[in-house]
Amino acid sequence: MTTAGLRWGIIECRFGTFGAWVDAGGRLVRFWLDVKRASKSERAEPRDQKAIAHVAREIEEYCAGKRKDFTLELAPEGTPFQRSVWDALVKIPYSQTTSYGALAKKLGHPNGARAVGLANGSNPIGLIVPCHRVIGADGSLTGYGGGLPLKRALLAFEAEHASRPDDLFAGAAMRR
Repeated sequence: MTTAGLRWGIIECRFGTFGAWVDAGGRLVRFWLDVKRASKSERAEPRDQKAIAHVAREIEEYCAGKRKDFTLELAPEGTPFQRSVWDALVKIPYSQTTSYGALAKKLGHPNGARAVGLANGSNPIGLIVPCHRVIGADGSLTGYGGGLPLKRALLAFEAEHASRPDDLFAGAAMRR
């Protein structure tokens, strides 16, 4: 997939200021947790807040504790292996965590924790493809594109809101 026709915008929420990119069909291609880096690197692509309004709405609902699953159509760019890891990430339930090793085992690569970690670190759609829910085998928090304080905040937020009744929204899925 080429990046031609992408539109991007800024989403401000309780967790920070993020950047979101959608393709001509409105599918989410990237969601960066570092908007400063985003705005410097994407000057050639038009900024269009209306194009990302549906993404902003779901982020607002998540931040209000009203959304536990995202329904956005996703179109991340990556290798087949990366995409298989990202598909597995969206299946990690809200407020739950798993380890790189457990995820690798689930994907049929019992010795592939490092490869899963690299794919996790390459996730272009942070938060929505919940790579923040992957932790070290010993339970420690490991790297996160938005930084460990954000990862800690997201996990604490989800733990706080997990006991609330589920909403009516369906789960996110990689739809191609």
